Amino acid sequence: MRISRRGAFGAALAGWAASRATRAEATRIAPAAAPEWRRGLDNQRIADLGNGRFLNPLLAGDRPDPAILKDGADYYMTFSSFDSYPGLTIWHSRDLVNWQPRTAALTRNIGSVWAVSLEKHGGRYFLYVPVKAKPNDIYVLAADHIDGPWSDPVPLGLHAHIDPCHAVGEDGSRWLFLSGGDRVRLAADGLSLAGPVEHVYDPWRYPEDWVVEGFSPEGPKIHRHGGWFYMITAVGGTAGPPTGHMVIAARSRSIHGPWENCPANPLVRTTTSTEKWWSRGHASLVEAPDGSWWSVYHGFENGYWTLGRQALLDPIEWTADGWFRMKGGDLSRPLAKPRGGEALPHGQRLSDSFERLELGNKWNFFRPSPDEASRARVADGALILTARGTAPGDSSPLMLIAGDQAYQFECDVELGAGTTAGLLLFYDDQLYCGLGFDEKRFVTHQYGMERGRPANPHGRRMHIRVTNDRHIVSFHTSGDGGATWKRFDRGMEVSGYHHNVRGGFLMLRPALYAAGGGEARFQDFRFRAL
Repeated sequence: MRISRRGAFGAALAGWAASRATRAEATRIAPAAAPEWRRGLDNQRIADLGNGRFLNPLLAGDRPDPAILKDGADYYMTFSSFDSYPGLTIWHSRDLVNWQPRTAALTRNIGSVWAVSLEKHGGRYFLYVPVKAKPNDIYVLAADHIDGPWSDPVPLGLHAHIDPCHAVGEDGSRWLFLSGGDRVRLAADGLSLAGPVEHVYDPWRYPEDWVVEGFSPEGPKIHRHGGWFYMITAVGGTAGPPTGHMVIAARSRSIHGPWENCPANPLVRTTTSTEKWWSRGHASLVEAPDGSWWSVYHGFENGYWTLGRQALLDPIEWTADGWFRMKGGDLSRPLAKPRGGEALPHGQRLSDSFERLELGNKWNFFRPSPDEASRARVADGALILTARGTAPGDSSPLMLIAGDQAYQFECDVELGAGTTAGLLLFYDDQLYCGLGFDEKRFVTHQYGMERGRPANPHGRRMHIRVTNDRHIVSFHTSGDGGATWKRFDRGMEVSGYHHNVRGGFLMLRPALYAAGGGEARFQDFRFRAL
């Protein structure tokens, strides 16, 4: 079933012209003035402008590799959660623009979770979950309701592939399409393999002088529409140069091929570093309540690799020749919303009074041990976090996803005996910054290292405020419950705390930590986008 080879000469010629412009712009980064987003909970930016239009990002902050499912009048979406647990938080919408978190499907740490497939078949919901671990594998989870309970993840024994996509053929057969143009047959219940991996598709290749990260064909998505099966694939790498990641398509009358490449490939690509959204790719198609069609994919915001890959919504049009095209351009301007469907209140409040413990749909541990959840409990309006490790890097901090370019967060922190605790901007266990304290001294963190221990005049309890104003970070402390604040004598710049420096495909996240012995009490956590 090996099939089509390369794109048309005309597409290659157009790509050559675009690549000349890309090279000319390669060293220039000139972000446009920030658009006027509508503001929601905690002043966070939201896509819906309230006037029949929306402005990307669809979901701000680290929402990579979107996997979307239309289930009647409901839409569900989840994203790669990597080393954050509970993971695979499922979001819910009825109009494709306004989204709410529901539940986290994955509670047991099985490794770093990459691009998943979320499907419904035979009345059951399935998640196919590629995991970077030792060894790598793809797991399957199933549930009878989208909110679970989800089954314990079962490994399928696929050690050489990532980015599965569940698909059902015209003959009812079930498959996982995989990175590299491969696929494997599933058993009828979808919970095990029913054959060997086979190569079925040779993806379209871009011109060799395009500035990309690498070929890396991945993220296949299979959609059936109008008598065709469409395979949408990402090539060009995921990060690296802003002009690398892109969307290509192929189609076939049968799930078994042969597949023909779209003559208009690539369908989406960032062509210059001056565009609003970089490295756009990993696309899915979905039908809106009004019958219009849309594509959901991810991209980096110009100048803000620190926010990770954010979810984007792009209108599509089916063309007379049975292909489709993206209509949103560089997505820097407001677009007309799809019509119909209930507009749910969008997003979630990040401020927390700790009346209940919101693990999974708000807070996540970084790379937790099997008993990590037992460290956290709430009582009398406080989060009580048992200390672990000696520093943020080995303490498994509790993290949030904050999707704005500028924000501040603050919290009242009280220490037990032998505890060091504080507030962080956390990328991973090797790259973070923040301010902590013990009963005698502050502890400053920068570049993932301890940078100093000046005297602490407040003892075991103080308020700490962290401000991240477009990568310029400052700290304030208060010893009188937040009535008066004093600027801490260390500022930082964190624009380099991102994947292209450190790897890992993560984002810089607000976090709480407690290290050493004993426990720390966190109260009145307040977040506000600026």
